[in-house]
Amino acid sequence: MPIWRPPPAHAFLNGTSSPFLFDRLLATRPHIPATILLITANMLVFAAMLWQGAGLWHTSNALQLAWGANFGPATKDGEWWRLGSAMFLHFGLLHLTLNSLSLWDSGRLVERMYGPLRFLVLYFTAGLAGNLLSLYAQGEQAVSGGASGAIFGVYGALLSHLWLGRHEQRSHEFRRLFRTAAVFCGLAIFLGLRIRGIDNYAHVGGFVSGILAGLVLAPRPGGRPLRLLAAGMLALACVHLLVRMPEPRYRWSEELRARQGISTFLHTEAHIHDQWRQIQRQARQGGLSFEELAGQIESRIAQPYEDSFAQLSRLQLDPDAPSAGTLANLQAYASQRLYASRSLVEELRAFGQ
Repeated sequence: MPIWRPPPAHAFLNGTSSPFLFDRLLATRPHIPATILLITANMLVFAAMLWQGAGLWHTSNALQLAWGANFGPATKDGEWWRLGSAMFLHFGLLHLTLNSLSLWDSGRLVERMYGPLRFLVLYFTAGLAGNLLSLYAQGEQAVSGGASGAIFGVYGALLSHLWLGRHEQRSHEFRRLFRTAAVFCGLAIFLGLRIRGIDNYAHVGGFVSGILAGLVLAPRPGGRPLRLLAAGMLALACVHLLVRMPEPRYRWSEELRARQGISTFLHTEAHIHDQWRQIQRQARQGGLSFEELAGQIESRIAQPYEDSFAQLSRLQLDPDAPSAGTLANLQAYASQRLYASRSLVEELRAFGQ
């Protein structure tokens, strides 16, 4: 899960001439509704997950999956909406806090540079592309979520904006701002490679996509060839990832059906045991002939096992699926219990003849 916080944008806009840039942006666009909306949405989703049982400091992968985290067997099984929903899921309060602060630091600059609508477009473009690269590279290896990929895209768009406006700044000012921003982003990605549990593929994909989207969406006249080139590169990269996307080792929908079937069988098994104890009590009390006892076992024991075995047999799982071993064991168990109960019925009827 991505938890690394990119460096604050204002950290490299503190020089002698940099406040002029921020003041100019602030005067042009005093409000940043898109940034506030995104931070609020992340917080509301986290609060809703807490209400549903998520942990304050850590949330299980099972709950993250239920809420739409990015995961190969699920996303590639037709649930492509997870590429977007995963952007609003966080694995704990620390994860949420770091990403919210990073989004505020970068968003209050980049939204003023691009405007709210363009900012939202580049934010979601970077987030989706970053999650797509993560899906391509990690597949079934990780359950991922968080806004970090999109936030890295915001930083990438910041670099694009600085580059496109380099002629409007003094050369030494541009070099200092651009190099400092690039070093900070590079350091963040480097640390993402060194720290376990961080989805650095989403970071890299979001950052590169943010650079390209920033070139496409920059509110500057001219530069049409550059815009077309950046748009083409971004589209080509996404299409390539989709076309070359590896097949999942198993299908999440089949895994969920198997889990439901296993749960149903275990419930049925507990009921069968209750029925068997009742039959034993009736047999000890007497009053049941061999034929009647055989009929009780057949209807209350053998038939439920036969139905359960048929239901379990209809469930097919790839051997790599998490529940494959459990399902195979239960299929064998149900078959054995069915055979044993049918044999007992036949023996009782033979005695009664």
